[in-house]
Amino acid sequence: MTPRRRPHYRPIRLSAAPADEPEAPSRRRGRRVGLFGGSFNPAHEGHLHISLIALKTLKLDELWWLVSPQNPLKPRAGMAPFEERVAGARHLAQDRRIKVSTVEHDLGLHFTADTVCALQRRYKRTRFVWLMGADNLPGFTRWRRWAEIYRALPVAIFDRHPYACRVFSAAPSIRFARHHLPERRSRRLADLTPPVWSFLHSRLHAASASAIRAARRTAKRR
Repeated sequence: MTPRRRPHYRPIRLSAAPADEPEAPSRRRGRRVGLFGGSFNPAHEGHLHISLIALKTLKLDELWWLVSPQNPLKPRAGMAPFEERVAGARHLAQDRRIKVSTVEHDLGLHFTADTVCALQRRYKRTRFVWLMGADNLPGFTRWRRWAEIYRALPVAIFDRHPYACRVFSAAPSIRFARHHLPERRSRRLADLTPPVWSFLHSRLHAASASAIRAARRTAKRR
């Protein structure tokens, strides 16, 4: 694959920025911003672990945690209130480069493809990268218009046990196989024109939102 420089996005009018959406610093020309979406139910050290690795490895200026009001693929049962999840994410995100965004809630967005489109239109000079754990990859084709996400912005996939062995056999990896960027060149990921994706190995973190929720339920029964 021959790397190409990414073009600027065409400006398009949007409504005023939501109160919790990162503002002017990310409008600067050439800013590199990672987008890390999820329910954050709850936010935990694993989220922070991947975020800090992404900031360093991909040479990002900022990383935005996009707290989802309700993941369409997850049940509402057991989902903590949105405000509680946002508060927990803000408490954990103590690095000044990590911003907690409620843009999906504020703009009434439910699907990642729509979120990416809205952010690219608003921040037309910002170079976004989509971040996700390897555990999300097997089910990624269930996301609405998932291929549009790969075509809209670079994708960085982070190792998570025991999913690393399945990364290259997953449907998205096969479909976009010729657009794979070797890990040794991943620091250039934000500068390249999509579709382009990279798989990054890293020290694994054991934290799991589902395990934390299970432990909390057990504690309540005692």
